[in-house]
Amino acid sequence: MDKYIVGSMLRSLREKKKLTQLKLAEAINVSDKAISKWENGHGYPDISLIEPLANALGVSVIELFAGQDITNTNRSFNMLKLRFYVCPICGNIIAGAGEAVISCCGITLPALEAETADAAHRLKIERVEDEYYVTVPHEMSKTHYISFIAAVHDDGYEIKKLYPQSDAEARFKISGTNRFYFYCNRHGLFKA
Repeated sequence: MDKYIVGSMLRSLREKKKLTQLKLAEAINVSDKAISKWENGHGYPDISLIEPLANALGVSVIELFAGQDITNTNRSFNMLKLRFYVCPICGNIIAGAGEAVISCCGITLPALEAETADAAHRLKIERVEDEYYVTVPHEMSKTHYISFIAAVHDDGYEIKKLYPQSDAEARFKISGTNRFYFYCNRHGLFKA
């Protein structure tokens, strides 16, 4: 990436806060000419100014680095907008109920796009009393495995973390469960 902050984003955020270039410059102790250069793409703020700049603009550092305006239009918790994020460095699993900028281990994570389960990646669901017993007949070696299985309910979700060399299986309460997701470390996210 040749830019770490997009000038048009800076201008948009500044205008939303109803700040002039001079007022923003005064807030972070730089000249208004510096703000103008940044907004026009003729320079970039020093890394030491990133946090004060984000604070002055009323956004997080991650939002500033995203390079686009992120507005939460999801004003209520909607399970249909559930997104999963997996850190390729530490394996951390993060779920969010809508669009978000998620960062882990110093990198911004993209939302995973779920594919429909295929022949190599399929879910077997059995009803056992008041639970679903879910299995994925899949290799579970140290290099190729199912990392997690998630059950989405009407009012929330459950994630069961799986580990290599164990079975790809989990149990979930039946009540309100309407969707399942599972993640293959090589082939990505699948839904069932």
